[in-house]
Amino acid sequence: MNIDGKMNYVEFAARDLAATKAFFSTVFGWAFVDYGPEYTAFSDQGLDGGFYKSDLVASQENGSALIIFYSSELENILAEIVAAGGEISKPIFPFPGGRRFHFREPSGNELAVWSDH
Repeated sequence: MNIDGKMNYVEFAARDLAATKAFFSTVFGWAFVDYGPEYTAFSDQGLDGGFYKSDLVASQENGSALIIFYSSELENILAEIVAAGGEISKPIFPFPGGRRFHFREPSGNELAVWSDH
């Protein structure tokens, strides 16, 4: 449902669309729809979005917004991310309300996963 003034879609740059698609399919179970060789879209993941071919990357150190996933099993998802080719950029650390870690997916975009326990 589209609601005025609410976030509706997010787009990420991706150096390697095939590797990025494989990563998110493996770790998070995402499905993609390709719109030509330089764009792929995902839906039903809390927020719909897509990846476009680009050499740029999103990282917190560059001032990018940080997309954060939730997992009730933080250590397990960390292991899945590493096994699928992700790189841990900040190991698990506590914060008020839970714990989280940051990672880079194969195209270099930084994201995070948090848990409330």
